[in-house]
Amino acid sequence: MLRAERGITRRQLADALGVHYQTVGYLERGEYSPSLHLALKIAEYFEVPVEVVFATKPFPRLGVEA
Repeated sequence: MLRAERGITRRQLADALGVHYQTVGYLERGEYSPSLHLALKIAEYFEVPVEVVFATKPFPRLGVEA
């Protein structure tokens, strides 16, 4: 969601994180659980707390009041 909202391609994100672009797809579809290091790198890239990117319960969209 963050990637799409910011107009970043899977390949651009993968390059910034140092992973294969297919890894980003696996993460987005919930087919792969990242290491703690990768989760922190993703959160840092988007400048959000790691809980915004990875949580055990659905997280509301940013900028939308619940």
